[in-house]
Amino acid sequence: MARFIERHPAWALIAIIAVALLLWLVFAVWPPGLEQAIGRKRVFLNAIFNGITLGGLYFLVASGFTLIFGLMRNVNLAHGSLYLFGGYVGYAISAWTGSWILSFAVAFLAVGLVGVLLQILVFRRMEGQDLRQTMVTIGLAIVFADLMLWVFGGDFYQIPTPSWLIGPVQLPFITAVKSSGEPVYLQYPMVRLAIFAASVVIGIAMWLALNRTRIGMVVRAGVDDRDILAATGVQIQAVFVLVFALGAGLAGIAGVVGGTFQSISPGEDTRFLLASLVVVIVGGMGSIPGAALGAVIIGLAEQLGSVYIPTYAIVVTFLIMVLVLALRPQGLLARR
Repeated sequence: MARFIERHPAWALIAIIAVALLLWLVFAVWPPGLEQAIGRKRVFLNAIFNGITLGGLYFLVASGFTLIFGLMRNVNLAHGSLYLFGGYVGYAISAWTGSWILSFAVAFLAVGLVGVLLQILVFRRMEGQDLRQTMVTIGLAIVFADLMLWVFGGDFYQIPTPSWLIGPVQLPFITAVKSSGEPVYLQYPMVRLAIFAASVVIGIAMWLALNRTRIGMVVRAGVDDRDILAATGVQIQAVFVLVFALGAGLAGIAGVVGGTFQSISPGEDTRFLLASLVVVIVGGMGSIPGAALGAVIIGLAEQLGSVYIPTYAIVVTFLIMVLVLALRPQGLLARR
């Protein structure tokens, strides 16, 4: 980022001003004229928090994608299918057992197993063949989508929120001031905050595992020069199977998250595959912090766009991607 600031001081200044303006809009008490111009502050704050929590969901999907695509150089365009399969598995387990927590564990294991099969049966046979991997995984995504449509039908499903996460929580953000001078604070769903906090914990754990542990060192070394690493006696294929299973399992967890505070239905696989691609492009290939930053940026762009410019909301996302590709093609926080 320091190099970007040196090369593009004007854009860096614009970004700093935009962040400062956003912070003022979040924490300041809005004057009446501002509310008349852009609407109520409560709507704005809800859009901000919806964008941040949606970014947490995007991060869970994109972090698995950046492990598989960014670190291992495996082009898995069936990653969205893993997300949708995890959501369906989570819904089935939650409906059968009534346990929301158990649905996460089973979805992680089930989708992780699918990831192991993909790595052994598909990607190991096509290492370094990006075009072939792309075409095969597109075909697999179509097959998986038809199979899930056959098994689960075309209905919308929502995973029930556990009772201990139902209801709003008061946050220390003033949305308005009553005529008596009493401030009105923002109320926000507890489940979204809990899921976002969990995504932060998962992101930190992944970064520590990749950058502060021996297994992370082995994974990064295997990507850079797997022949030399294999010569030292490391079972590089076993390591890659483990990483692929982790990336797929994270997509399964994200499916349960998405099914809890949104819904799961046919077509969600394509939506989240596209979102993962955009997040990885914006944040930087193979970078966990980059995936987090890209996910929050894209989540905020979608939610603010849907509130203030609903007709062009999707355009804003791709404009951000185009700007990043033009100014920093490797992504905002790409690995060096």
